[in-house]
Amino acid sequence: MSSAESTPKYLVNWKDGTSNLEAASISLILAVTSSKNFETAIFVSGEASTLCIKGAADTLVAPGYEALADLLRVFVEQGGSLWLCPACVKAKGLSESDLLDGVDIAGAPRTMAFLASGGHLLA
Repeated sequence: MSSAESTPKYLVNWKDGTSNLEAASISLILAVTSSKNFETAIFVSGEASTLCIKGAADTLVAPGYEALADLLRVFVEQGGSLWLCPACVKAKGLSESDLLDGVDIAGAPRTMAFLASGGHLLA
């Protein structure tokens, strides 16, 4: 068994944003928990893509959950990868300078390669 097969890695598909802060929080909690011990990436798309804009998540907290900005910060500090959908970037008129530190614009090719190399999807 190769090391890629023996060490799990996980991909979280994050698409919820301000219209469902609870679901957005749960996705990030899952990613933060995974990134403590495993290679973890988040594929960010849809409404969640707006939360990757600098300052956008700063005041967002679902009742009973940690602040989204804190969850994002911890995820990146633990070495997690944030991959933002290029189509979402284009549709929203964003540029790299608009984005939080640690966010990479990366779409299906990187995501599919991660899964093909042994990544497990956490939806």
